[in-house]
Amino acid sequence: MVSMRRTLVAIVALAVITPLTLSACGGDESGKSDKSDTPNAAAGATPTSSGPATEGVAAAPIELAVTPAAGKTNLPVSTEIGFKVSGAKVTTVTLKDSAGKAVSGGLREDGSSWVPKAPLKTKQKYTASVVATAENGQTKTASTSFTTMGAPGKKTGTGLYLFDNKTYGVAMPVVVEFNPGIKKADRAAVQKRMFVQTDPPQPGVWAWTANGTQAYYRSRDFWQTGTKLTVRIAVGGLPTGGGRYGDRDRSATSKIGRKFVMTVDNKTKKMTVQDSGKTVKTMPVSLGKKSTPSDSGTMVVMDKLAQTVFDTTAELGPVNGYRTEIQYAQRLTWSGQYIHSAPWSVGSQGRTNVSHGCVNVSPSNARWLFDKSLVGDPVVVKGTGVKLAYGDGWTAWNVSWAEFIKGSALPVPESLR
Repeated sequence: MVSMRRTLVAIVALAVITPLTLSACGGDESGKSDKSDTPNAAAGATPTSSGPATEGVAAAPIELAVTPAAGKTNLPVSTEIGFKVSGAKVTTVTLKDSAGKAVSGGLREDGSSWVPKAPLKTKQKYTASVVATAENGQTKTASTSFTTMGAPGKKTGTGLYLFDNKTYGVAMPVVVEFNPGIKKADRAAVQKRMFVQTDPPQPGVWAWTANGTQAYYRSRDFWQTGTKLTVRIAVGGLPTGGGRYGDRDRSATSKIGRKFVMTVDNKTKKMTVQDSGKTVKTMPVSLGKKSTPSDSGTMVVMDKLAQTVFDTTAELGPVNGYRTEIQYAQRLTWSGQYIHSAPWSVGSQGRTNVSHGCVNVSPSNARWLFDKSLVGDPVVVKGTGVKLAYGDGWTAWNVSWAEFIKGSALPVPESLR
């Protein structure tokens, strides 16, 4: 298989994927959150009021301090309201802009801070009021005010590979993209602002690719059929390192469909298709020839195109490259491996490997698969002798759980180890 480069493109729509740059079996084609996070919350405001203790109950002293510190200026529009509290729990957070309009938001699950529902406005003064209430009814209020910065000069482009109200396969990781990639020193702060909720609950972990251009979120096992995924990548205006700030927030609410697994065995040259645990079809295949072998590993259908063109002439030249019209293509890797219709190799399917790295199937089988499959369905290729590289496609499931969680920029809770 001819090696290819993957080009990051600008993300232009809320909670939609970046268009996938096509390649042809080795060449480009032309043509929820981690809520255990606890931000630093230092003293920065003076309590302004307190309620009386319940009669007959000794009043324990309430200590409450909030951040940002009063009078802070030039803060990012991603600013959260943090607090340190003892002897009580925070019960109310109110944030208002300079016109007195309330800002929507919510507490982190661990109660360490309050996160605005959307990025704040630039060059705006905000006032926050935090109320903590003790078990005996005693309250204490602390207030602060701060001003946000102007529009940043440099931004980090982002993408979320999920659509609202779409259904995906059980192996669909939550995939977030960054351009340029996030350096290791900055990943923890970014990861703290990437929220995922699953219903029914299936706790998961974020893990980063080595170059920081993508982060995947998955659970220990494939998602349960019917799972609702609610995702917010709250990085709009967030410092991402190198003087850059996240370009915008992105969000999506999606659903997980039936369990549909395609398993390809190089030894038998066959694909076995299971739907909800039941084998529903087997079909002959032809994989990559010796000079351009297919990768072995657990891949995920990334994109589906009923018709397209594979064109490697720009990269390989007019002599070694080729330009071929393709039907029923399902992308598996960034480097250009697909499942697709290959009428020219029907005679070799089930017998000999002749492709440029793709999984060749007959036109009728390709159409059948295309009609049945979803983006996010797992595709397992075995026995080719070449291992799938991490990050070449949505490879979150191609490593063990123990290996996957090593990619988290934050400590992983013991319950998930």
